[in-house]
Amino acid sequence: MPDSLLVQRPVSATLVEMILPEQTNHYGTLFGGEGLSLLAKTAFVTASRYARADVVMAGAEGVRFIAPVPPGALLEMTGTVTRQGRSSLTVRVEGTAETPQTGARQPVMQADFEMVAVDGSGRPTPI
Repeated sequence: MPDSLLVQRPVSATLVEMILPEQTNHYGTLFGGEGLSLLAKTAFVTASRYARADVVMAGAEGVRFIAPVPPGALLEMTGTVTRQGRSSLTVRVEGTAETPQTGARQPVMQADFEMVAVDGSGRPTPI
């Protein structure tokens, strides 16, 4: 089969969300729990696309909130597979905030997630 016909595994996924006032804390910036949820969602989508299987999160580390995100900002989350094991993989997720009116962009968050492919019984399965 020619290489051009082979299905390649996508190694990244991008999600974009506009931050709304109800996602903010009492300081008027993105609530950390909301940010963590968006990081985890991006890791899940990235791992699911890569593994072409059901996946679950086994852990997260290196979570960093680098800068505050105001309401009205576009938050672009990019997940990239950085390691593959037999049934697990590591996804690095980086978040960048963009001011829609100016296009100014700034890194705002980052985390590494360990994801595991599972079968119908919830047991690890090879990727």
